[in-house]
Amino acid sequence: MGANVSSPKVVNISDLRLLAKSRLPQMVFDYIDSGADREQTLSQNCSAYNEIFFRPRCAVATPSCDLSISVINQDFKLPFILAPVGSSRMFYPKGEVVAAREAGIAGTGYALSTLSGCRLEEVKEATNCPAWYQLYLLGGKDVALQTIQRAKSAGFSAIVVTIDTPISGLRERDVRNGTKELLSRNPLKMFPYLSQMLIKPCWLTQWLGDGGLMSFPNVELENGPMGYTEIGPALEESVVTWEDLNWIREAWGGKIIVKGVHIGDDARKAIDLGVDAIVVSNHGARQLDSVAPTIRALPEIVEAANGQIDVLLDGGIRRGSDVVKALCLGAKGVLIGRAYAYGLAAAGGPGVARSIEILKTDILRTMKLLGCDSVQKLDKSFISIPSNWI
Repeated sequence: MGANVSSPKVVNISDLRLLAKSRLPQMVFDYIDSGADREQTLSQNCSAYNEIFFRPRCAVATPSCDLSISVINQDFKLPFILAPVGSSRMFYPKGEVVAAREAGIAGTGYALSTLSGCRLEEVKEATNCPAWYQLYLLGGKDVALQTIQRAKSAGFSAIVVTIDTPISGLRERDVRNGTKELLSRNPLKMFPYLSQMLIKPCWLTQWLGDGGLMSFPNVELENGPMGYTEIGPALEESVVTWEDLNWIREAWGGKIIVKGVHIGDDARKAIDLGVDAIVVSNHGARQLDSVAPTIRALPEIVEAANGQIDVLLDGGIRRGSDVVKALCLGAKGVLIGRAYAYGLAAAGGPGVARSIEILKTDILRTMKLLGCDSVQKLDKSFISIPSNWI
């Protein structure tokens, strides 16, 4: 049970965000919504798109527009893919399965987080479109090797290696909401923060019906799946380095995408190591604050890649016009995270479908107003950017 996302009042992603906020406990909503430290990069990830202006071709008839893309030789009907979002099962029952299913219905891809509350086999079975598995080395190399084999057997078509999490960023809203205390299972520590859950009975009933506080079934330790309280220490003990890509590639034997590239030098390292694509990403501004917004960093990465590998981007995308701007600047496609997570949290499958529909409709309208009939034809000639971006 969720909000009515088909209401005429649900016009954009911000509307879905407000519906998610009304349904979720504060701690869960802020898990989706917050960034690191002062949240400077969180804000600028979105606002940086305002510095880019379109240069439309007018008096051009565009009765139809081709939105399809090919990334690492995999085809998608839309120029955006659903990004890995951890703990989606907290937002809505079976959240990862629900989101993957809607991505498949829309003809686009879904990337599954290691920190999923659903088994990877169940998630892959939910979609007939390409699905990628995002890999953390939680639990160490042996645990990761087992998971890689499971992902291969399940039919995932790429591994996404995230390189920007040697330690969790400081998300101050999580601290204020008592997330650590609520996870402690200590009644005395939990008590001051329980009210935020109790005042959301619809969410609470669904959450408890889905099993309550989840573990992570794709991180199988000796004593069972990794628990929620083990994530922080495990991240610090499992830092991904460039050298790790060698054994990951050997074990996987397929397409590898590196996510979390900020600068041209790291793009060139990835190319030298033979990866198939990179994602310009600052982890949704949830790791290191005061890094550049991703759309601002994109030109440097595209120049460094020099057409040798596919370049993707995530971060700050709330409108279809943002997607178009990223494609104009050289991204092969984009990943969306919060944009669909708000929809999932608001209404489950219909909410995800509505977020996809909103972005798709935005892109089509933007393309027609630009006078461009295919996303493959987008380039810098359709935009103007500040001189200091070059």
